[in-house]
Order: sequence, then C-alpha cells, then structure tokens
Amino acid sequence: MDQKQNVLRLPAEQLYAHELEALKAADKDNVKPTGWQLSPKAVLTFITGGEAGKTVITPKYIGNKRLVEMAIATLLTDRALLLIGEPGTAKSWLSENLTAAIHGDSSKVVQGTAGTSEEHVRYSWNYALLLAQGPSDQALIRSPILRAMEGGGIARFEEISRCAFEVQDALISILSEKTISIPELGREVPAERGFSIIATANTRDRGVNEMSAALKRRFNILVLPAPSSLDTEIDIVRRRVSEISASYELRSSQPDDESVRKVVTIFRELRNGLTLDGKEKVKSPSGVISTAEAISLLTGSMALAGSFGTGELSDDDIAAGLQGAIVKDDTKDQQVWKEYLDNIMKKRGASWRSLYNACTEMNG
Repeated sequence: MDQKQNVLRLPAEQLYAHELEALKAADKDNVKPTGWQLSPKAVLTFITGGEAGKTVITPKYIGNKRLVEMAIATLLTDRALLLIGEPGTAKSWLSENLTAAIHGDSSKVVQGTAGTSEEHVRYSWNYALLLAQGPSDQALIRSPILRAMEGGGIARFEEISRCAFEVQDALISILSEKTISIPELGREVPAERGFSIIATANTRDRGVNEMSAALKRRFNILVLPAPSSLDTEIDIVRRRVSEISASYELRSSQPDDESVRKVVTIFRELRNGLTLDGKEKVKSPSGVISTAEAISLLTGSMALAGSFGTGELSDDDIAAGLQGAIVKDDTKDQQVWKEYLDNIMKKRGASWRSLYNACTEMNG
C-alpha cells in the first residue's frame, strides 16, 4: 500500500500534486520569479481554480479573487504577508496553498501559542552536541524560518498574536534586515531570494497580544472576510466536506443539498444575530460559529452515520453535531439554542420539522 494512503493529513503540495504538475507543464513559457516554481498567474489559477491543459484545477479559496491577487503580489516583493480574519475564514488554508504553489513545501511552520519562544523563530541547540564539541553546524537546530531563509522558501507563522511580545519582536529584525545573526558561530545568515513569511492572526484573539505598530509595518495586511453570501458559504462547505470525508474514508453518504443549506443557514443566523430575511433578531452563542465549524460538524455527523447509523446522513446525526458545535458554555448557550429552536426553527414549517424535533430532543 502507498505510504501516503496511511497519512492522516497530506500537505497541500502532496494532496494536489497532480494539479501542480499540470500547472508546471502548462506554465513553461511564463516568467517565474526567483525561487518560484510557478508564475504568479499559475499560482492564482491553483488557488482560485481553472484548467491546466486537460487537468481541472479545483478552487482552494472561494472568495474575492482580488484579495488572492493582492496576496500573490505581496509575495513578489520584500514584504511579508499577514492574513487577518475571523476563525474559519480559511486563513491557514490559503497560507498553506499559496506556499505549496509558490515553493512546493508548506511544512516550514511556526505555530503560535503562549509557549512559543524566541528559539522557535531563530534557532536553538542540541545541547548534548553543544557540550561535547561546542557551537557547530551539527549542534545547531534551525527554526522553520531560518530554514526558509537558507533555501529561499516561504515560512508560515500561524496565530502570531497568540505569541508573547518578545517573540513577535524577534521577527522585526528578520523582516527588516532579512538576516539572522548566529553570534556563537560568528555568522550572519542572509535570506536567499524568494524568502518570505506568511503569518495569520485571529480577530477573536486581538486582545491576547496585540501586535506592535513596528511589526505591523513589516507586513502587508489582508483581511479575509466571512463568506459574503449564503450560496458562497454552501459551496465552500460542500466542497470541503467532500474532500475531507474522502480522505477519512467515512462510510456515509454525502449530505444532500438541503441538509447543507439548513446547517449553513443556522450558522449564518447565529453568527450574524439576525435571520436571513432580516425580520427577527437572534441571540449568538459564546463560541465560534464559523464556516470551518460547519464543515467539521457535517464530517462528524457523517462519521456518526457511517459508524452507528444506516450510512445515510439523518437529521438525528446532524442534530448531534449541531448540539456539540453550538452549546459550548452549557448554561448560556443551551438557552440561546433553545430560544433559536422555539422562536425560529419551529416556525419554518414541515421541511424543518424533523431536524427541529431531533435538535429539541438533543437539547433536552
């Protein structure tokens, strides 16, 4: 068996390898920037969809095409790129796929957390080797950013605002000078052409560790909006559920169009605090009601149907997923969800009756 088939999650450059190869073949006559494997127009096609010869290129980001063009244009310059948005607006997904298309390796990632240290940004040491032979290349542990600089690649910095200020500030000199100093080896490591950083920040975490003005000036900032329309969000959810469920080999039918529409409708109304027709206000739960949560809900419901049901996705399976996605803070969220069920969903008639009954039973 192909070893790739046993991997839980393939990086974008492997998941879409056939598309990248087709784009490379069709892109031979176009000028490619130094360090890039594709031209900017081919990168745009990879992200937004199209054709390369006879190969259909699936859209990786469904949204404002101009935003994607601006992101690609930023990476052509010496500016780093910062993607900001609500949870579930595909910041990480866009970051990964841009890196896969441009450099062919999206694995150089720093995951921002409260425990991320300056060593994760610069370098650290293998202390056994350091004690045995002193500072040396063999003892040096390069950060993903340092490896990207040496190879002229792109490093990804996820959830940058979750890092402490001193960790964020370690980026300032890197982005300004495009070098990392290693005084123990008496060396300055300059960035090869093609090097850049794509960072992401969550607007919900803006108050955790607000980025300094000095650091923000080193980035071109793009704000990724939530899907603009119901149909756009339905399309995103349907595509991603199909891709994810196929990789998980879930033994369940795909959700039908009506089920996807109902889930997305519920999520949009709870997120926006207003019914789609604009006639009634809705209380919002404490948790994140994002497109990514809707995708996770439906794939989880498929796993439930495939393992413990008939293999056909039912309203009972979807209701179980809705309960877990919406009711995070038991007291408040359960009441919010109950009011939505009684004041909104119950009044929507026969087509919603089965889902309403299943949700009411779950909410107890």
